[in-house]
This record gives sequence, structure tokens and C-alpha cells, in this order.
Amino acid sequence: MKQPLGVILAGGQATRMGGGDKGLLSLDGQSILRHVIDRLEPQVAALALNANGDPARFTDLDLPILPDSVAGFPGPLAGVLAGLDWAADRGADSIVTAAADTPFFPEDLVPRLLLAAEGMAHPLALATTPDPRRGTVRHPTFGIWPVALRDDLREALARGTRKVVIWTEQHGGREALFATGAIDPFFNVNTPEDLVQARDMAKGAA
Repeated sequence: MKQPLGVILAGGQATRMGGGDKGLLSLDGQSILRHVIDRLEPQVAALALNANGDPARFTDLDLPILPDSVAGFPGPLAGVLAGLDWAADRGADSIVTAAADTPFFPEDLVPRLLLAAEGMAHPLALATTPDPRRGTVRHPTFGIWPVALRDDLREALARGTRKVVIWTEQHGGREALFATGAIDPFFNVNTPEDLVQARDMAKGAA
């Protein structure tokens, strides 16, 4: 299997943060988005950013900016589709996605997702972590997605599908289990309180 391309999902409206780009908030001397880029870029063949609105605000990142092709902010599946269309134009087989507001995700995200999807006709797997009550918790913005299913995803979005796991389960999506330690690797910054916690976490990890 070819090395996947990487797509950072930043297409949401950040309503719980009061709007704006959560990824551009400062964390440990640089933006949250820069932390995400630094973790994902070494693991993929090329990297792009899924974001809506004026792309000029991301000029300094020197990344392709991929807006949703589906109107109305339908959620992360629209960002996945934008990434798959971009990957198809580059002749890639798959993409791996990461959320723009999750700065501590695993540095072995891509190889672990590739391993989980090994042997599948179309690689499709989501990251999960243990949960004492539910067994595992899926992290739907962290996954590997096959270019071969992009038109199926386009049709699903047109039919109104919005929940990631509904679509992945229809295609036999697998799970890659990641351990949680002192820091939750999939902790994401949704609120001002989360940002304070993330800054404390960054200090503890230093």
C-alpha cells in the first residue's frame, strides 16, 4: 500500500469556543495547528488542510487549503470527502485525517491505522481508546480513508448521512486501539476551559 496523504480537519465552526479558528490559538509558544502539523507531517507523503472561509488566514502554513464541497457545514465527513478528492487528483490510494484542535495525538498514528486496515480491499479504520464503561471510544476525526470509496461517501452525504461511524460501519470499518496514559492523546480543545487544560498538559509533557 502506498504511503497515505494527510488531511487536517479544520472545517468546523468552533461554536463552543465562540467562533474563529481553534487551531490558531496559542499553545506552548506556537499555534495548536502547528503542533498538529508537526505530528502528522512526518507520517504522511503530503499534507493538506481542510478549512472553510478565507484561505488567506493560513498562508503562512504553506499547505493546500481544501474547502468542503458540500454546503452547510455538514461535519467531518465533508472534510474527509474534500481530502479524498484531493488525494485522487494526486494518484493516492488513501488519506489519514487528524483534527486541527487535538495537539497531543500519537506520533505513530499512521502506522497503527495502516496496521489495523491491513488486508482490507479498501483501507478504512478509526482510532479508538479504552473506556471503562463502553469498552472503547471511537475518535471519528482520526482515521484512514480509501480514495476508492469517495463517490460512495459523496452519495451518502447527499442522502443526509452526517455521523462518521454510520458510514464506516456500512463498509466494515475497523478500529486501531491506542492506550491512554498520563495525557489523553485525543484530548481536543473545544472550550476556553479546554485551552487552559491543554496548556497545563503541554507544560507537564515538556
